[in-house]
Amino acid sequence: MHLQGLGKLAIVAMAGLAIAHPGAHEPNSYTDLTKRTFLHNARRSLDQCADHLERRGVQARAEARRAVLFDKYKKRSLAVRDTDEVLNTSHHSNLHVTPHTPEAKLFSKNPVCILAPEGEIGPFWVKGELIRRDVSDGQAGIPMIIDGQFIDINTCEPIPDLYWDVWNCNSTGVYSGVQSSSNGNGDDASNLNKTFLRGIQKTDRDGVARFKTVFPGHYSGRATHVHVVAHLNATLLPNNTLTGGYVPHIGQLFFDQDLIYEVEATYPYNTSTVSITKNADDRVLQVETEDSDSDPFFEYAYLGDSIEDGILAWITMGVNVTANYDSAASYAATLTSDGGVANDNSAGGAMPSGAIPPGAMPSGAMPSGAMPSFSAGPMPPA
Repeated sequence: MHLQGLGKLAIVAMAGLAIAHPGAHEPNSYTDLTKRTFLHNARRSLDQCADHLERRGVQARAEARRAVLFDKYKKRSLAVRDTDEVLNTSHHSNLHVTPHTPEAKLFSKNPVCILAPEGEIGPFWVKGELIRRDVSDGQAGIPMIIDGQFIDINTCEPIPDLYWDVWNCNSTGVYSGVQSSSNGNGDDASNLNKTFLRGIQKTDRDGVARFKTVFPGHYSGRATHVHVVAHLNATLLPNNTLTGGYVPHIGQLFFDQDLIYEVEATYPYNTSTVSITKNADDRVLQVETEDSDSDPFFEYAYLGDSIEDGILAWITMGVNVTANYDSAASYAATLTSDGGVANDNSAGGAMPSGAIPPGAMPSGAMPSGAMPSFSAGPMPPA
């Protein structure tokens, strides 16, 4: 079992907002003063939340839940000597672990709350995605379980019944659901009807939802990332899609560089001829973290002896539920019962002032081959 950065409670809180679209780069009303004020107030709120959540038993349930997830999906062929070797190796964890440390402790929290300002939605959000937990759709790549918890920074309570909307590119840098010359084969109209690596899940009483997905690949100008949109007060329709409500959170989540390099060395990630953009050079990560202590990175554990066995990744996101970013939620297409429909009026918004210009969008080829299977059965209930 490999472990990386275990125990840190990563809180993704909200501040200003930006939307990226190829070529768009205009001033934004989001100011450094607003950002500093928000981070100061949010940090105070989240510091108080840490103790509150512990008293309410929310953190204990989170530890138990993630330990069960790890046990459920880890490969049974793990060698004891490998576990011993890994647990006695530094993985940038704040915990003091030994080969005999209970798994629940490995998933416990660090009381320091780490904040991140709001990220950008990007140009390839698709409205109308299905409510579903398994979004892998047979895509080739490294299997991954992502577990997210949403906390109201104003009340320190979990946010139940929030719909967590996620999407990312596939192993060779292509997004489903859109047809664009800057997204793989621009002549492939069938990509509008594809839904791989996109989906929505509703949080439970602890503000938790999770997905079975595939680790994202990369494309020119961007570091490896996962897009996030949160929906509140939305209504679930009979066709298993959402309507109404509002958007209190938009952002992007990232992975450690060492993990990215290890994934990118495997097939089909290694078939891409596009250079990897490092986290340190990513414009969105710069905007989310500059002048703050924010850390919008997944914690993670390997599920077996090798990276191919899969990854369990988790993060806690602090959300200001009184914020509303509906006007910023620009979408590229809508998924309907008849397939995907492009939004001809889609337009990118502004980047925060001081951000570097956006890079090129995905240009990788569609991968082939089956996704490595997980070692266990269906996903546990949220």
